[in-house]
Amino acid sequence: MAREVLGKCPVCGNDTIVKRIGCDECGTNIEGSFQLCKFCKLTVEQKSFIDVFIKCRGNIKEVEKELGVSYPTVKNRLEDVANALGHQQDQDASVSSKKKDILDKLNKGEISAEEAISLLKE
Repeated sequence: MAREVLGKCPVCGNDTIVKRIGCDECGTNIEGSFQLCKFCKLTVEQKSFIDVFIKCRGNIKEVEKELGVSYPTVKNRLEDVANALGHQQDQDASVSSKKKDILDKLNKGEISAEEAISLLKE
């Protein structure tokens, strides 16, 4: 049974590289330094989230149901994966996203108006 390649070194956390590639069918082996694709560098949890996200065709409501988590949790996990893939959000968009999350929580009754005001002031 083949094991999945580690995208990050378990000792220092840096990206790993593949030194040898082989074909079990014909016995061909190729040696060198091969970089992994950026998805290989995601954690098991991030890959699992992306699998569910794609299964649900990007519908956040469906992802919420599938994972049994709240809308803000789905958004945070998506942001985590985007950052891990090198897609950094600019500061203004990040602040706007946080405000939207707070207002969504308020709208769903997850927090009180006072809590929302307090969070928005931060």
